[in-house]
Amino acid sequence: MLQASLLLGATTVAQAQDQAAETYIYGTYQVCDLAKQDRADAIFAQLDKPILDGAIADKSITSYGYYAHHTGGNWRRLMYTTAPSMKALFDAQKKLADQADAANKKLGQEYASICNTHDDYIWHRLAGSAGTSSPGGVAFSTYYVCDGTREVQADALVEQVFAPVYDKMVADGKLKSWGWLEHIVGGKYRRVATMGAADLDSLMAARGEIVQAFTDNAAGDAFTSICDSHTDYIWNVQHSNP
Repeated sequence: MLQASLLLGATTVAQAQDQAAETYIYGTYQVCDLAKQDRADAIFAQLDKPILDGAIADKSITSYGYYAHHTGGNWRRLMYTTAPSMKALFDAQKKLADQADAANKKLGQEYASICNTHDDYIWHRLAGSAGTSSPGGVAFSTYYVCDGTREVQADALVEQVFAPVYDKMVADGKLKSWGWLEHIVGGKYRRVATMGAADLDSLMAARGEIVQAFTDNAAGDAFTSICDSHTDYIWNVQHSNP
């Protein structure tokens, strides 16, 4: 019965995608020189932020964020943009790069010398909170390695079982936002669960409630059997729009 319900849930997910606005995310996960990463942040604020705000204004992108590592793996900074299609996402990437070069290529090169390696991922939003104006002050991201033959079942579990819990936490003010993203292009991670909150204490309290809710739970066990490896990151949200 669980297998049948998951397949039914997968259809529900697909229908929900058709009804909701499409969102694609271009995420650049950067490894930076720890001694100079604050300088990279200053360059982003001076060079990239005005260009990205302009891209929001002219509708080249729908949102962006710049996050700083708090806890997790080797990635020290995350820069992302969103758009309603893959074409719009790629068009925006080229336009933004050209504008940054035209504005101050030397500053861009300095940033690249500080954060000199990175991993690019393209994600597609499958589920998440709607109408949220801001991710909050901090974010928790869990990057999953999943069984490729059963990923759609994991998506159905998120949509059917987990989403109502997350939505209630947003409604109650415990979270600012949440999202569930599928891999389109990039490395080994196949799914991402995201949560945003006003501050670190709120974020960790909310995560604790979620972990407790799905401990010794059949749906939680089914999910972890599909996505059985993960890496967690906590991010400080330095800039975002909206």
